[in-house]
Amino acid sequence: MTRTLIPLAAVAALLAACSNPSSGGAPANTVATAGALCRPTPVGRQMTGCYLTLTSTGADTLVSVSTPAAGRVEIHESRIESNMMMMRQLPEGLPLPAGQTVELKPGGNHIMLLAVANPLTVGQTIPLTLNFAAAGPVTVQATIGQPPIDEYGTHTGH
Repeated sequence: MTRTLIPLAAVAALLAACSNPSSGGAPANTVATAGALCRPTPVGRQMTGCYLTLTSTGADTLVSVSTPAAGRVEIHESRIESNMMMMRQLPEGLPLPAGQTVELKPGGNHIMLLAVANPLTVGQTIPLTLNFAAAGPVTVQATIGQPPIDEYGTHTGH
């Protein structure tokens, strides 16, 4: 009996030493999402914008997004430069400060769906897989609809 217990104890010790260190100590970084919404694709266009809010328990970065609904997805920022609305891709991703909510919205940071194969219509839902540097992938269901009108309410197409 003793000969059986010693090898079992050794195996248990080895498995414990190989386990993920974050599983027993501090909780892993997590990202909460809310309000995932994508605009319907405009007639004759194959792109649109998506919006949601993200709250990370620790500092993280949204590094990429994917969906079967689009051939390509980019993370963008919009800002006013020289009295003109400018949009550019964020190739390094979108930083998420620890414990703060980051809102992706029209006229600001947003997700662009490009090469959308089939029109997206109001009421549909599509999956968006958000890939975070620390938290890993998080898949949300985004509803196709119109965002609330604000100062950028006339900014159509994305």
